[in-house]
Amino acid sequence: QVQLVESGGGSVQAGGSLRLSCQYSSNPITRKCMAWFRQAPGKEREGVAASFTGGMSTWYADSVKGRFTLSQDNDKNTLYPHMNSLKPADPAMYYCAASDSCPQSTWARSYVYNTWGQGPLVTVSS
Repeated sequence: QVQLVESGGGSVQAGGSLRLSCQYSSNPITRKCMAWFRQAPGKEREGVAASFTGGMSTWYADSVKGRFTLSQDNDKNTLYPHMNSLKPADPAMYYCAASDSCPQSTWARSYVYNTWGQGPLVTVSS
């Protein structure tokens, strides 16, 4: 069974940084579209960032552009979102997701992805 194993959630002060990780148990992530979504209580799930074909295509939501960056370790089959300058608007459950492909026009749509992680919680204190 294909799995996405996430880790790294926690609490951080506003302005601080946090790094999550998502390890994919099956095909190399260089062959997959890997993405991060987040969902706060009472809000819709929001696409945060995605990387396709080994980082050759990377997209970020406007709400995190300039603050979040994606990196990956292909040997560990792991994707890392580096979250900097965290704001009070950033707390949520953060979900890793995988798909065989993600066109630029739809990378932030949850229906594109067929495998999901369990979602580490990120909280930001002011």
